[in-house]
Amino acid sequence: MLDEEDNIDLFQEPSDYYEPEKPATFAAHQLLSGDEVSIRLIGHSPLWGHLLWNAGRTVSHHLEKHAANLVAGKTILELGAGGGLPSLIAAISGASIVVVTDYPDEDLVENLHFNIAHCNLFPKDTRIIAEGYLWGAPATNLMSHLPLTDRPKGFDVLILADLLFNHSEHLKLVRTVQQTLKRATDARALVFFTPYRPWLLEKDLAFFELAAKSGFRVEKIFEKVMDAVMFEEDLGDELLRRTVYGYELHWEDVET
Repeated sequence: MLDEEDNIDLFQEPSDYYEPEKPATFAAHQLLSGDEVSIRLIGHSPLWGHLLWNAGRTVSHHLEKHAANLVAGKTILELGAGGGLPSLIAAISGASIVVVTDYPDEDLVENLHFNIAHCNLFPKDTRIIAEGYLWGAPATNLMSHLPLTDRPKGFDVLILADLLFNHSEHLKLVRTVQQTLKRATDARALVFFTPYRPWLLEKDLAFFELAAKSGFRVEKIFEKVMDAVMFEEDLGDELLRRTVYGYELHWEDVET
């Protein structure tokens, strides 16, 4: 007769071994017109795509407020988009083409497609495309969405919202900006971030030192203190953790 222990499959995980999958959440963003955009965020992501970050909200307001100069008729590329709010706002505000990207993870990219499909505020004939993209990799596929005449040149506006905390990826981000930002006097990369770990602020800012060494002029354009911190349990200067900083990168050597 077998002991009870002999009937146990030693290679079968207990029923509670895996944490249950977290459900998707939704976040709302109000436009200057009073209309509301709702975006779906995946339940959990080790890449932090399950959150709507403060820089995403503030750069969205910035794009809408300055749509006439920044967005209307422009080609836009967003990197590390998460739920893609800034890209949705750019498309709503009259961009000619928007390419919204995040890490090539099936759930992240599918969620971007969902948010595009469920936004009912786009103007007629809006072109907004979601793609998976690994920072620093060749950007040929991203550029293929541009009109033929623009493909060798690049995008008018790049959006990088709350990406600088990933210090090991700074060089790859700068390489992508070099590949994809049009060499024109009015082309710019918008880099908005909050120092959620204030003691690492110098490492966040090292991105701009690297950009300056890589052919870009760096200009601080924006600073806003939010009403509350995103993460109550975090340590460090609360004011810094509530502040969103906005910078622009422009090509240094473009002929006027």
